[in-house]
Amino acid sequence: MTEPDRSITDVWRPHVTVACVVADGDRYLMVEEEVNGRIAYNQPAGHLDDFESLQHAAVRETREETGWTVALTHLIGVHQWRSHEHGHMVVRFSFAATALSHDPRQPLDAGVRRALWMTRQEIANLGESLRSPMILMSIDDWLGGQRLPLSVVTSLTGGTAP
Repeated sequence: MTEPDRSITDVWRPHVTVACVVADGDRYLMVEEEVNGRIAYNQPAGHLDDFESLQHAAVRETREETGWTVALTHLIGVHQWRSHEHGHMVVRFSFAATALSHDPRQPLDAGVRRALWMTRQEIANLGESLRSPMILMSIDDWLGGQRLPLSVVTSLTGGTAP
């Protein structure tokens, strides 16, 4: 027996996102943003665009949200979580990156109030103001030495790479 023909719009899809853990000594690059009328904190992060590689998305989102140009060094991990904010499943690719340069004149994405550098403890102290539990999870994975080569993430889309 064959499966009934289902429209592609009937197929469930998670939100695919990327994020960067950018460390400078014991401080990490963070974003203060307004989300649904409240202030929230996140790493530079965002959604994967159509025809875009995961690596390119991570570099692009970091630049758009912080004004920092970064170079990816490793994949830290892939995390799955159901957002309390919108109820959707999120699959997040977390990368480690090194800050290369900053353009203070770069306009930041809508809703982003500022980029700032914070210690892990300062980030943990934000509690419910953190946008997701994946923030501390990815920092702790990085601090624990979890580093996968970037070559484990491959794009066959013809999209751009960083």
